[in-house]
Amino acid sequence: MKFIFAITFVTAGIYLNAQNIGNSPYAAYGIGDVKYDNTVENAAMAGISTAYVTDFNSSFNFKNPAANENLQLTSIKLEATNENNFFKSDHNDYKVTKHSTYLSNISIAFPVSQKVKFGLGYQPYSSKNYNVVVTETLSDGSIKANNFRGEGTLSTVQGAISYQISPEFALGLRTNFYFGNLYDIDELMYSDAELINGYETRNRVKNYNFTLGTTYQKKYENDRKLTIGATTTFGNSNEMESYFTNSTYFYNNNGIKNYVSVVEERNTSGNNLLPLEASVGAGFGHNLRWFAGAQVDYRKGETIQFVGQDFQYQDSYRVAAGGWFLPNANNFRNYFERIIYRYGAFYEKGNLQINDTDINRFGITFGATLPFKNTTLNRMTGLDVGVELGKRGTLKNNLVNQNYINVKVGFNFADRWFQKRLYN
Repeated sequence: MKFIFAITFVTAGIYLNAQNIGNSPYAAYGIGDVKYDNTVENAAMAGISTAYVTDFNSSFNFKNPAANENLQLTSIKLEATNENNFFKSDHNDYKVTKHSTYLSNISIAFPVSQKVKFGLGYQPYSSKNYNVVVTETLSDGSIKANNFRGEGTLSTVQGAISYQISPEFALGLRTNFYFGNLYDIDELMYSDAELINGYETRNRVKNYNFTLGTTYQKKYENDRKLTIGATTTFGNSNEMESYFTNSTYFYNNNGIKNYVSVVEERNTSGNNLLPLEASVGAGFGHNLRWFAGAQVDYRKGETIQFVGQDFQYQDSYRVAAGGWFLPNANNFRNYFERIIYRYGAFYEKGNLQINDTDINRFGITFGATLPFKNTTLNRMTGLDVGVELGKRGTLKNNLVNQNYINVKVGFNFADRWFQKRLYN
């Protein structure tokens, strides 16, 4: 089975559908390729969010729901991602390029009061889409073929609320609802046999959990400030059900299964699809001028059904550093001095291990917030742009090296909607 896993990774990139979210051969396992990354501005800083309290009044932090002290406007965000992946393997010198574009974030956030802030959002969480054929010539001259197919998307709807306990301390809570279906199919065929042996796993997900966050921010007289933050995701409560079917059949000329005979059926349920996660971070900055921070994320391993077998995710961690700087927000003669420039870098010890080889990732990020015309510090609305250049995987053991360029674009529309006016 491990041999087939390795060959699957070699060839998967060739058969991926370029217009679907799941665009990496590493999406073939478990819950697929995780896409959740908060907002464009955070992604442009390598995902820095745990100790990131924006200096501006028009942005909401979902990753750490406690970090929203400065939100004063209603913010509506629409964001999209364009992925450009370049796959390479030493096996037959494969080189493949794939692209996909998808809606990556819709959110609305607003202040309930000076101390209470609320946000509601939708994002795709993970996705898979692959179609792989592996053939082998047997000793008797017949051909054995395995056709691996997978598809599906998990999405998340999240509601977050933050409360400013004191000028320094804040607490926040985010509720997360995950839903969707993930399919993995392995069809075994022989050239001298009419029947196909099919193994199908369907994971049906309806999952709730919660993220608790806290921040501490110390402000100094010279407009400098130190921020410390932490989050943990817990309380996994779900209806994740795995349906496994082993059957034999053949396809007619219309591609419809005929003479289906079920050999085995199994239904299982689990509560570890989205296990414990934790993050700690720290940052330092000058109010409305610059910020730099770092954070460490941890994710506990998990087990999930894959073509009728338990597939084990490893414990993983991610280390990131990033920040932003703003030359001069009030210089209306020079537009480039009013742009917020963002930067970052990260390393991720991945949760996938194939043939005793860790599938890790690292990259650099950069981006900018381009303010709309006449936007001021009191209404920092505009266009967010982020770019991530990264590498995932390895050429060892006939696996796949994935280089990628992800471009993220988002519009942030902010104003004093839904807020009671003191004066007419």
